[in-house]
Amino acid sequence: MRNPLSRPALMLSGLLLAMLAWPAGLAAESAEEAGLRIATEARERQKGFGNFIASMTMTLRNKRGQESHREVRLKVIEVEGDGDRTMFVFDRPRDVRGTAFLVHAHKEEADEQWLYLPALKRVKRISSSNQSGSFMGSEFSYEDMGTVEIEKFTHRHLRDEACGALQCAVLERVPVSRDSGYSRQLVWLDKEELRTMQIRFFDRRDAHLKTMVVEGYKQYLDRFWRSSRIAMTNHLTGKSTLLVWSGYEFGADLDLGDFTRTALKRAR
Repeated sequence: MRNPLSRPALMLSGLLLAMLAWPAGLAAESAEEAGLRIATEARERQKGFGNFIASMTMTLRNKRGQESHREVRLKVIEVEGDGDRTMFVFDRPRDVRGTAFLVHAHKEEADEQWLYLPALKRVKRISSSNQSGSFMGSEFSYEDMGTVEIEKFTHRHLRDEACGALQCAVLERVPVSRDSGYSRQLVWLDKEELRTMQIRFFDRRDAHLKTMVVEGYKQYLDRFWRSSRIAMTNHLTGKSTLLVWSGYEFGADLDLGDFTRTALKRAR
């Protein structure tokens, strides 16, 4: 007995089902296209904050569990069409008091970074080739302290998975610059707000070097999410650094003149 559905009819039926299953107007994305889209949206959601100030306690812990603490002030300002400008000023302990670190982040070019050392009364420029070095003895590198600009990486969406009580998109991003201390990074972003929850850093030999965990998010101005705890663990040395943030204040009395090399010298 002949099948009541001819081969052309079966093909047409399958095509109609596929069209109904896929949202109209959307084409299948590649992993690279999806990764770039997600990373771009995450960055766009953080634009428009203007400026803010905050306080930070930095706790350095060695592999034996011994700790030392530092108190730091932070200032950040947006720059239209470019990366943010950021200044860290160390207040305690006494041996680092007055030390200040300035970052001019850029979308495509290497970040410009300067460190003011009060004992020497001079400003030291951190070259792009040295930005993989430790920031003030912590498990964060100078490279980690700048703004993450999407243009400085290639992006790939690997998968979606649970991360605690949330669902996260897992992206792989690979630094474009050969000066980077990392071969790649795996980033977990919660799918609802696209906040960074965790980053795993791989060294130039592709060994899992460090893991950063971000916690305690709070929303400001009904839009901008900022964390209260960032922990970086070095799996090769057994050392870790904990940053605890507080006192976020948006719309502070800041301008670009507060983020120059001259301002770096007088930061107190």
